[in-house]
Amino acid sequence: MSQPSKTPPEANPRRWLALVFIGLAQLMIVLDITIVNIALPSAQKDLGISDGDRQWVITAYTLAFGSLLLLGGRIADYTGRKRTFLIGLLGFAGASALGGAASGFEMLLAARALQGAFAALLAPSALSLLAVNFTEPRERAKAFGIFGAIAAGGGAIGLVVGGLLTEYLDWRWCLYVNVPIAVIAAVSWSVLPTDARAEGRARFDIPGVLLAVCGLVAVVYGCSEAESEGWDSRLVTGLLILGAVLLIAFVLVERSVARPLLPPRVVADRSRGSAYLAVGLSVVGMFAMFLFLTYYMQLVKGYSALLTGVAFLPMTGAVLVGAGGVASRLIPRVPPRLLVAPGLLIAATGVALLVPLDVDSSYAAGVLPAELLVGFGMGLVMAPSMNYATHGVGEGDAGVASATVNTAQQIGGSIGTAMLNTIATSATSDYMASHAGRMTPRTAKAGLVEGFSHAFVVSSSILVGAAVVIALLMNTPRPVQEPSAEGATPLPAHMG
Repeated sequence: MSQPSKTPPEANPRRWLALVFIGLAQLMIVLDITIVNIALPSAQKDLGISDGDRQWVITAYTLAFGSLLLLGGRIADYTGRKRTFLIGLLGFAGASALGGAASGFEMLLAARALQGAFAALLAPSALSLLAVNFTEPRERAKAFGIFGAIAAGGGAIGLVVGGLLTEYLDWRWCLYVNVPIAVIAAVSWSVLPTDARAEGRARFDIPGVLLAVCGLVAVVYGCSEAESEGWDSRLVTGLLILGAVLLIAFVLVERSVARPLLPPRVVADRSRGSAYLAVGLSVVGMFAMFLFLTYYMQLVKGYSALLTGVAFLPMTGAVLVGAGGVASRLIPRVPPRLLVAPGLLIAATGVALLVPLDVDSSYAAGVLPAELLVGFGMGLVMAPSMNYATHGVGEGDAGVASATVNTAQQIGGSIGTAMLNTIATSATSDYMASHAGRMTPRTAKAGLVEGFSHAFVVSSSILVGAAVVIALLMNTPRPVQEPSAEGATPLPAHMG
């Protein structure tokens, strides 16, 4: 006798208002990644931070954030996404206020680590709330188009806001600004649906938690040290090997325990697994654009921090068009790889346009076309990838599925930044060595641009390779139009 089907839950009537607050929380996380970079030189001078310790202001955040994401996602699944979202939101605001009031390096470092820890609660909660609030395919596509635009373009807004606050107020406001954003987003308590109680008693996979956290710490820390120590450093090599061993052990443990931290079914699905891979690889191109163009515009062209931020705004506009204008309309109609793979190729073309940059290149002819292509391509990648990262999972796994895509983004960004920075630095050093007898300020700038060009070549190649891999792996047919009984839109049966 067939079991009666469950009645789909009623849609949250205030889900679009909830999206505003969820989007604000996501924007706060994304802003913090770039806004603190703008504030760092002023903070270093004000607090007397040494050049050797300066990187820890960034590393403390990335270590805590990247290593705790999977645990944060599972906490959201077990204790309630709405509750975890609010705790993460208010905790992030409190840590930001602590950092803004820092009287010394140690206090700022502790605040940054706390920011990362609360962001690891907030980020997966935000994405999983989006996934469970929007289940009708067309609405879901629009919602994830907006969310994907924030994820891909928020960093450029952070450059503008950081430049404004640092130039006209004080570097501390680059941290204080999170407080009013969090207070506004906290209003979401009244519009988000009540948390459903998890079935049974929450039992955390302690061995999995320890292996995942320690493995991710080792990888992220190893990548951050590679930027200063080099990839052949014993410390870096040891950390990366240790991280790989721990993460392999994590995979083996997850296949054998009853209630895994990251159930294999979440990543084994080809569509979801491909979405995680697309996000992880695409941020290499995005980070290369932000990192090296920021250096190019400030160190080579002499732009102020504020003008640099403004110069990135066309890229943000292109992201909005790609994610909100194009991808959100096509997600319910076409297989995701027909958006993600072309998006990666468009972004690769944009990065490739930066390879011929020189000291005298103009913004309009040399930088702007690349920004528009990378922004549009990233919009096509991020919206469907964020959508399919949580598509088809039950509500009990939405948090950890959301955490996985955030982890892919964090690890991809850490590895990509370290690798490309090493390539750029090495190429610049070679150029300087070959021009040692005729060194001038212009030659020094030309050496920097030479390094950037080498990094852009590698970044563009990675994006092309990612497009090929995604085209082969992400074989999901056209999305179905009916939501499932569990409230998640199911993916059709896979072909092969």
